[in-house]
Amino acid sequence: MQKKPALSLLIILLTVSLHAQVQDSRKIIVFDNDWKFFKGDMTGAEASGFNDATWRSLNVPHDWSIEGPYDRNNTTGRGGGYLPGGIGWYRKTFSLSPADANNNIYIEFDGVMANSDVWINGFHLGKRPNGYVSFQYELTGHLNFGDGQKNIIAVRADNSVQPASRWYTGAGIYRHVRLISANPVHVAHWGSFVSCTNVTGRNAIVQVQTVVDNASPSEQKITLQVNIIAPGGKQVASVQSEKKIAANSHETIVQKIKIEEPALWDIETPQLYKAITKIIINKKQADELTTSFGIRDARFEAATGFWLNGKNIKIKGVCLHHDGGAVGAAVPLRVWEKRLQSLKDAGVNGIRTSHNEAAPEFLDLCDKMGFLVMDETFDTWNARKSNAENGYNLYFTDWWEKDTRDIVLRDRNHPSIVIYSIGNEIHDNLNDSSGFRKYKMQQDLVHSLDTTRPVTMALFRPALSHVYENGLANKMDVVGQNYRENELIAAHESNPQRKVIGTENRHELAAWLALRDKPFMAGQFLWTGYDYLGESDWPGVAHGSGLFDKTGAERIIGYQQQSWWSDKPMVYVMRKEGNAGAGDWISDWSPTDIDTYDEARIQVFSNCDEVELFLNGKSAGAKTRPEDNASPRTWTITFQKGTLKAVARNKGKVVAEQELKTAGKPSKIILTADKPGVENNWNDVVYVTATVTDDEGNPVLSADSKITFGITGPGFIAAVDNSDLASVEPFSSKERWAYKGRCIAIIKANGDAGSIHITANAENLKEGSASIEVKNEKNYQ
Repeated sequence: MQKKPALSLLIILLTVSLHAQVQDSRKIIVFDNDWKFFKGDMTGAEASGFNDATWRSLNVPHDWSIEGPYDRNNTTGRGGGYLPGGIGWYRKTFSLSPADANNNIYIEFDGVMANSDVWINGFHLGKRPNGYVSFQYELTGHLNFGDGQKNIIAVRADNSVQPASRWYTGAGIYRHVRLISANPVHVAHWGSFVSCTNVTGRNAIVQVQTVVDNASPSEQKITLQVNIIAPGGKQVASVQSEKKIAANSHETIVQKIKIEEPALWDIETPQLYKAITKIIINKKQADELTTSFGIRDARFEAATGFWLNGKNIKIKGVCLHHDGGAVGAAVPLRVWEKRLQSLKDAGVNGIRTSHNEAAPEFLDLCDKMGFLVMDETFDTWNARKSNAENGYNLYFTDWWEKDTRDIVLRDRNHPSIVIYSIGNEIHDNLNDSSGFRKYKMQQDLVHSLDTTRPVTMALFRPALSHVYENGLANKMDVVGQNYRENELIAAHESNPQRKVIGTENRHELAAWLALRDKPFMAGQFLWTGYDYLGESDWPGVAHGSGLFDKTGAERIIGYQQQSWWSDKPMVYVMRKEGNAGAGDWISDWSPTDIDTYDEARIQVFSNCDEVELFLNGKSAGAKTRPEDNASPRTWTITFQKGTLKAVARNKGKVVAEQELKTAGKPSKIILTADKPGVENNWNDVVYVTATVTDDEGNPVLSADSKITFGITGPGFIAAVDNSDLASVEPFSSKERWAYKGRCIAIIKANGDAGSIHITANAENLKEGSASIEVKNEKNYQ
């Protein structure tokens, strides 16, 4: 009598075991479309039976805060750029095939801002305070399968407790969402870690560490196969291992593969491999996961700074916040692609993700484009900061370990990441045992998850915290400091075993010379690469520290940095806006009051041997490189209408030129699209710039007309913007005031083929127009 239940149990186990063997590999379903949204709080909205018929229909990523309106009294304050905070609800109805009923089902969020709660069919899955960290919940056991069976995922995002950030955060499900259906025997979430050792041009050892979950109720004997695919698409190596995994448990399997003549990842040729991991049970594939990685040797040395594949390189980096200007925190990939390319063209090779976890696709771009990344976790530990008193400091004690673990596990396969930072300008006491403990526990956790990269933090006024004397700095893998380059230099010179890097620096000659002239300085990260929303006092709503403004136009400090950092020959000429050196620097030859403008002070940035200045074809003299090989070249000339021209030469050959012409009265609008085509997917955009010019097409920087954009065809205006840091006009509009003679419209497609026609009109100006072709090609995602 007692044997029958045992026999029944055996049959059940065999059935489950066989079923696990024949299930298909994982399915990854894009879960961005067809959500319902309600701005505000709503009792009972987590319940399956809740009626959301009147809610707004939209797709995510979605940032509801960027929709405005601006208001000086918004509780986000200067940090949030005076845009609204509050609560938002999202709901999505979906069905699942009966074929998925025996799989494990998961939902992945790349980021929800902030304090998110998630429910499936009324069951609470969990809460996540940090809006930047990616997370996953398992839905298995709470789902309905089959025709006519509905499931409801509900998300409540709450950033109503303010001020919570020193910069703009956005609000809502502002990053991508995926649904995963996997065999009960599968590679764990973020369970594939690929690292490389003994890297040379001849060969390299690739180590693949895989965590395999067996969520079935029986032991499983698996074959774990890893195929290595070279950048050109050819399989160059394969390895497999067998392992028995007990029921409802997991195992970590480590495999090593030797790669002959590897294609190395570096900043000039960022070549990427793929590791295709397969789990095979009884000769049937149960799971497959592709992991992108790069083969490279990156290290920091105390005496000589940073090395990549045997080459000594200065990290010429910038800090970036996560917003994309007019699109807010929900940033299409093309926005980042455009921004990163502009930075690369200016000579930038490094990015610091200040001061939070970046979107995964952002790091993918850094891999593909060849940037060196400092991956930063937190802006605060326990001690609060002004204008962000209700920020992560409220959650650090309970969440630092989970958040840090998830950040490192998600990001450790990116070859672009060369160092982690576990804090920015931390205000906790670093001169006592508690400060030591907090630093060490985070650094130790990172090391336990990723042994291949060092850890730093961005020290804040170390002379006051005494970290260079009390021993804390000696515990850091690499000592990072914000600003005060002389202090960091002195810290190294007092202890030459310290590896050092500038974690935040100004766009100043002294900062550049500290990096250029000190071999032990590994790099620096300028504040910032792009202007960003928030951290500005009213009437300002954005912070203007970027090499580029929020519309993508390069600022004067950008050209200065380009003259120091870029190898491409360049020249950039500007004048003082007022007579005899008064006012700001401006790059035009059209004084506001020509009758009183007489003495023009000229400054030229260039990385070339010689620059010669011409006014209306007559030379004003040539100047060679300054003694420090970095300062601008200057002239004082008498103003004349016409053409100011700077000609740069290397070894006597003209390699770069720039002309400035005196503009007439505003006459027309010229529209230019930054690329000719756009794909019909969320990630693609085209920037269309409206420039007010005179009859000859010369830009009129003093023009401030209100520009009205029009659009026909399979596209729409996603946002408009200008460079004004105090503009509180709505981004979701068809109108924008020109600022310094220009403004932009960001265009998206909403059809699969055809021509999008854009117009721009303003009072007393001739209409401008441009066309964009919609391309029906593969999506970014």
